[in-house]
Amino acid sequence: MPIELKMPALSPTMEEGTLARWLVKEGDSVRSGDLLAEIETDKATMEYEAVDEGTIAKIVVPEGSEGVKVGAVIALIAGDDEAAAAPAPAKAGPAPAPKPEPEVVKAAAAPAPAAPAPTSAARSAERNRVKASPLARRLAAAQGIDLAELSGSGPNGRIVKADLDGATPSAAPVASAVRAEAPVAEKPAPAPVVGAPDIPHEVIKLSNMRKVIARRLTESKQQVPHIYLTVDIRLDALLKLRTELNASLESRGVKLSVNDMLIKALAVALIEVPSCNVQYAGDQMLKFSRADISVAVSIPNGLITPIITDAANKSMSAIATEMKDLAARAKEGKLQPHEYQGGTASLSNMGMFGIKQFEAVINPPQAMIMAIGAGEQRPYVVDGALSVATVMSATGSFDHRAIDGADGAQLMAAFKRLVEHPLGMLA
Repeated sequence: MPIELKMPALSPTMEEGTLARWLVKEGDSVRSGDLLAEIETDKATMEYEAVDEGTIAKIVVPEGSEGVKVGAVIALIAGDDEAAAAPAPAKAGPAPAPKPEPEVVKAAAAPAPAAPAPTSAARSAERNRVKASPLARRLAAAQGIDLAELSGSGPNGRIVKADLDGATPSAAPVASAVRAEAPVAEKPAPAPVVGAPDIPHEVIKLSNMRKVIARRLTESKQQVPHIYLTVDIRLDALLKLRTELNASLESRGVKLSVNDMLIKALAVALIEVPSCNVQYAGDQMLKFSRADISVAVSIPNGLITPIITDAANKSMSAIATEMKDLAARAKEGKLQPHEYQGGTASLSNMGMFGIKQFEAVINPPQAMIMAIGAGEQRPYVVDGALSVATVMSATGSFDHRAIDGADGAQLMAAFKRLVEHPLGMLA
């Protein structure tokens, strides 16, 4: 009896996903651990591996299908005995007699143009079997690069984004070839956009990630009563310590960013003020004894928040190393669910974009998020005298159902003290 391949739940909250791409075709033999498909969840595109051995007997859900429910059958795998006993598709029944065609059509149907079809199909199959990251596939399709002509530098010869640098587009762009092979008649015309203005525009289809971001942030602003508290923080001491630490860490290949140090500061502040390291849960409150910091990272399709677990008890060099790895894999869509789901509080830094101050939206079910602005030279009173200092503005957004204004103020004061006197974070 064929084995049913079902849509997996790639995260605890996943209810449906998009079957972005099949990496196998009907008739292919697969073994445990072989990559079968790429599945797009609300946060990442993840690879689905085979658990059983056999032959792909039937692909039930075609690639590109959206809203595939978790548990739905997407393909059938037949064992070796079943595959051998199965009748060949060609013997299923007599072929229907061809319909007579008008003379003009017969005259136009010359045999010569049909010759390139096998070549095109073969190249398409070859591209689909190439091992490549989802990001590399998307970039290659957009740039017209044939992945089959590249060699990968990733694990097991996998093609990654860096392998596309310097690659020249093929004579016929890949994206165009795929479109040419697709059955045009099966694609319905896009529905008109309701309320679209009479202005030249293009309709951009939302990814699953963008849909989830829109839904969750709308719910957050509608259901979570936000309170915002802002402090100005002098950065000179932290910048000096960063320079000294980087000089000592250079031989280890580690380089601290200001953001790495702010992650540490927020985590330590949450441990010092446990009334802010909480989560509202209806008729009860969850108070956490560990500070797991979700860090906002911008990726091509939206935003994702990889987590530095137990950041208060990690060294700054460990945070820097872990954050670099998480951010790189986030941009390639390679994070595992446990690496971006959870967290007790979030940090969002837009200082690198020159944003002076902003108020971030809380990421439910968390109860607070720290928004970091750019450090800049400002007039500042130091020891009773006006001088020039490097100052940034930090704004905490708090869920007022769980955190009172006074508790939020204590956290902001602790965060400010730790950043202005950063040696306290090393104790």
